[in-house]
Amino acid sequence: MRWILMMVLSVSLPVMADLEYVLKPRQIAEDTWLLEGSTDNFAKTNGGNIVNTAFIVTERGVVVIDTGPSKRYGEAMRKAIASTTDKPVIEVLLTHHHPDHVLGNQAFSDVPIGALAGTTELLHRQGDAMAENMYRMVGDWMRGTEVVLPTLTLTPGVKSFGNHDLRLLSLGGHTGADLAILDQRTGVLFAGDLVFYQRALTTPNSPGLSVWLADIAALQGLPWTHVVPGHGPVASDRQPFEQMRDYLNWLDQLMRDGAANGHDMAEMIRSPIPERFAGINLSRYELIRSVSHLYPRYERAQMPRVDSAANNRQ
Repeated sequence: MRWILMMVLSVSLPVMADLEYVLKPRQIAEDTWLLEGSTDNFAKTNGGNIVNTAFIVTERGVVVIDTGPSKRYGEAMRKAIASTTDKPVIEVLLTHHHPDHVLGNQAFSDVPIGALAGTTELLHRQGDAMAENMYRMVGDWMRGTEVVLPTLTLTPGVKSFGNHDLRLLSLGGHTGADLAILDQRTGVLFAGDLVFYQRALTTPNSPGLSVWLADIAALQGLPWTHVVPGHGPVASDRQPFEQMRDYLNWLDQLMRDGAANGHDMAEMIRSPIPERFAGINLSRYELIRSVSHLYPRYERAQMPRVDSAANNRQ
């Protein structure tokens, strides 16, 4: 019996060891640390670590920005924080409800978890389904992960944490409820998934690309020094905003022209992607998804209203 147990352990322990997030905090500004994910898609090889999370070490304690894709990630994040500072975590700020940003909440259930009211509502409605989908995509990395809802409702304005005043902005282009955070001490802008950089944007909950474009203009007009996108490398220039604006305008015009010319979705997903976007990871994959998410709206906009036509004949 003992040798059977030893065999089981010899097989299972390396597997469990492989399921460890190697999170290495990188300081990007005064008191400010980034945990940078890849720009790839969800996979069992990365455990869903495709997201940028961060924390700020303030006089009062540590403020966490997004908790990652799983309970296991959240636990690894707490260890990474503890390796950096002996100050306690005092609050979590969630940028939006998508699973890669919030399913680490379990590891922070001992502190207030803040989000916009719309984010909490969306997570309440969609969280279980998103968690199930994550289980399908990344497997055992999600073991033990459950949806934990925010406990604190955030509103736009300045929220002070000792020596760091964080300006909270309520926007909506990505999901309808998107929090952006500007640290007024350092100028670091945590844009969440309102900004993707060198990685194609995702659109499953977007209320419309025109809304998103307005958000990009609002963010670019802030007094930032560094931009932390939800996905992709940190930047200290305007390139993330310019790339987002260019990509959103192209995607919007592509679907407007397609609908005006009567193209179906199968034709749209085969549309050529401009060479200037060749360096943006997952462009084809996300184009297919964006067409499925958004193109029916563009098609409906081209349809004449039956009631209007009837009134014109009277």
